[in-house]
Amino acid sequence: MAGQGRAGSRTTEHAWLITGPMALFAVVCSTIVALVVREPFGDWPMAALLLAAMVAAGLPVLNFTVRRHSVGVTLTEIPLVLAFYLLRPLTVVVIYTLAAIITHHRHRLGATKFWFNVARAAAGSSLAVLVLQALPPVQGVGPGTWLILFAAASMVNLVSIVSVAGVHTLLQGWQAGREAIRKTPLALLTAAINIASGMVVLILIAETWWSVVLLAALVVALALVYRAYAQFFRQHRTLADMYELSRAIAESGQDGTLADALLGRVRTLMQAEYATLWLPAQGRHPEVLLTARNGDSGLLDLAKTPASVRQRARAQGRAVTVGRGMTSDPDLRADLSVQRIKDVIVLPLRSGQAVIGTLEVANRLGDSNYFVRNDVPVFETVAAHAAVALENSRLVDRLRHDAYHDTLTKLPNRRRITSALDESVKIRAPGEVVALLLFDVDGLRQVNESLGHAAGDKVLVEVADRLRASAPSSALVGRAGGDEFLVTMRLESAEAAVDLAAQLREQIRDEMVFDALTLDVDTAVGVAVHPDHGSDAATLLQRVDLAAMAAKSVPGSVQLFNPGLESRSLRRLGLAGDLRRALDEGKLEIYFQPKVTLRDRRLVGVECLARWEHPTHGTVAPEDFVAVAEHTGQLSRLTEIVLREGLRRSRDWAQAEQPLSVAVNLSPRTLTDQHFPDRVQDLLTEYGVPPQRLTLEITEAGVLDGTDRPVPTLRRLRDLGVRLSVDDFGTGDSSLAHLRRLPVHEVKVDRSFVQGMATDPGDLAIVNAVVTLSQQFGLAVVAEGVESELTLELLQDIGCVIGQGFLFSRPLPYERLEAWFGAQVDPETISGAELPRLRVVP
Repeated sequence: MAGQGRAGSRTTEHAWLITGPMALFAVVCSTIVALVVREPFGDWPMAALLLAAMVAAGLPVLNFTVRRHSVGVTLTEIPLVLAFYLLRPLTVVVIYTLAAIITHHRHRLGATKFWFNVARAAAGSSLAVLVLQALPPVQGVGPGTWLILFAAASMVNLVSIVSVAGVHTLLQGWQAGREAIRKTPLALLTAAINIASGMVVLILIAETWWSVVLLAALVVALALVYRAYAQFFRQHRTLADMYELSRAIAESGQDGTLADALLGRVRTLMQAEYATLWLPAQGRHPEVLLTARNGDSGLLDLAKTPASVRQRARAQGRAVTVGRGMTSDPDLRADLSVQRIKDVIVLPLRSGQAVIGTLEVANRLGDSNYFVRNDVPVFETVAAHAAVALENSRLVDRLRHDAYHDTLTKLPNRRRITSALDESVKIRAPGEVVALLLFDVDGLRQVNESLGHAAGDKVLVEVADRLRASAPSSALVGRAGGDEFLVTMRLESAEAAVDLAAQLREQIRDEMVFDALTLDVDTAVGVAVHPDHGSDAATLLQRVDLAAMAAKSVPGSVQLFNPGLESRSLRRLGLAGDLRRALDEGKLEIYFQPKVTLRDRRLVGVECLARWEHPTHGTVAPEDFVAVAEHTGQLSRLTEIVLREGLRRSRDWAQAEQPLSVAVNLSPRTLTDQHFPDRVQDLLTEYGVPPQRLTLEITEAGVLDGTDRPVPTLRRLRDLGVRLSVDDFGTGDSSLAHLRRLPVHEVKVDRSFVQGMATDPGDLAIVNAVVTLSQQFGLAVVAEGVESELTLELLQDIGCVIGQGFLFSRPLPYERLEAWFGAQVDPETISGAELPRLRVVP
């Protein structure tokens, strides 16, 4: 942030508008004095002594601290009072002007300031001797003389005050002039003390010149006392300022105002015109270059320190000082001259052994003041505090950033998205919606298991990059965790949100190439909007999760939230406890659906299907209570109940000389249980059922998930003699070639293709291809969803052997299945060596 410059400021060259009239005023006053005084010049030996005294008194500046205010005092009024008493009037003007020339030349002031101070001395002394001539002549050293000399000396101070206030007003505005006038009481007080001291010296000298010896001893003693006083107060002030600086740094490090607090106090502590902080670019932090300037309330985004000095301090790793009495490197001094800087101290800021930036001060305040070597240790202490504070500030900033960003993708995380979503909800304008899109990456688990987590991380980073590049600039893109990404922004309608979701999905679904590997990655997208689907971030996040879960059922789809999704989710949540009680109390019922040969309609087995009639909700869909069982750890119990009932009925049918195989559906998660084959073996042994009469059906997505994870369990089941079937084949992205690598015996063509055979040539071609290739691979084929005679005839024509569907029977409970057997089976066709044959239904 750049600070504002001084309002209405002018260059110092305008000071000549004050200097010129003062010089002319000095000439006029001196001319009048020369005309009215018989001998205006004289007493040159004494004048030389007093000139030396004036120069000696004007060189040191005595600084006193009164109630935290620093007061600078010179002793020029003491020899000036003596000069008024002992010398001719214009001789006083000459030596006082010469003393000003010598003193200010030694301070190496610029031409404008130099001649302004010389003109001020000449004008003040000229007015003083003119007033002295207008007053009665001095006689002795009594009270009358005191008043006359005090009036004359006061004229010098009056001219000085008026001229300084005038030049401040001219150059910096009336406020600066008013501030200069406000400080005059303190200046007049010190001048009055000096004048009084000069009169005391005059009285002593008038009494006897030997008093000079005593005065010299007194001056030496006072100098020693002042030196001790100055050192004590300098140390006290430095410690106090260091304490204030440390406290300000500690307080500002938490609210991001560290640079403001640091630079302002460093500039005050070091009494510098400029204090600069430079931090090079580091990571996500840009370069920092800020400067506090005396008289400006803000910070400037520039630096007066030459870059060469800064780079040398950074390269050498130590302090670099340039100025009077310090470094004499001509190149650095030349660089300072270009910037019009008289002195500078640059210190490297360290974090351990590394240099993280520099802290700089330039231009010691006061034309006669310069940085000295004793200032460097103090500044080094400040720099050490500053370095620690800056590192802590960056650490806090980094921790705050990490708390709201994902480590892998560098995107905002769920917490940050939640905060932004809440803010967007509060400031939403009428007629617009706050859209929340959730992108769920399909198949990331398979990538991790097949290629390793490093490959999965690359996929996530690529998806993040594509979302960031494709999303509108007003959107906030984040990672919710795992394989989920969030995008939120304000749009005109829910329909626009769905369109945006579809567009972004298309942008990120292109092939991803990693070295020699090419991956196809798709996403399922859920969409929720405020105010239609929630009034706060938590509700929107919950409902967009439900929408994304629903989108997964149709790969690559975009699903807008609707209340039906939430009611189903809440219903599943409420079913968790009820399912446990139903399993404990045996409230689940097992239904059986016949599987028959299509040519002669012989009954070859049944598929066991779990059904649950809830006392409150009525019939619960199998996919609902299976999902509940998976998420509540009851899946193994549910599977065992179905297996037990199926094997028990198979045993009973075998004992009744009606040997039928039974098929039981398995969840993909069951295949990750390494103990499942052992439990199957135990149940087969318990019920005395041959393994070949048990068929375990696994959905295509479960058995062909792109990994080899199900293979060990499938092989162990095959080794037991159990038949394995791939259910719902054709609905996924797999091919029959994948099946050749798996130990399966049977393929079940999904009902959606079978039911469309009679009307859709494409479905007929798919079923035909599956049947033909499966037979070539030695796999049995079962057609699901046979519901018409025309479909039956088509299946017979393409060579499909086994089918099941409503044409033969719906799933039935055991008692009704027995009645169905009695009504459908020809008794004369049943023999010990044959399967039961179904009657032809007219």
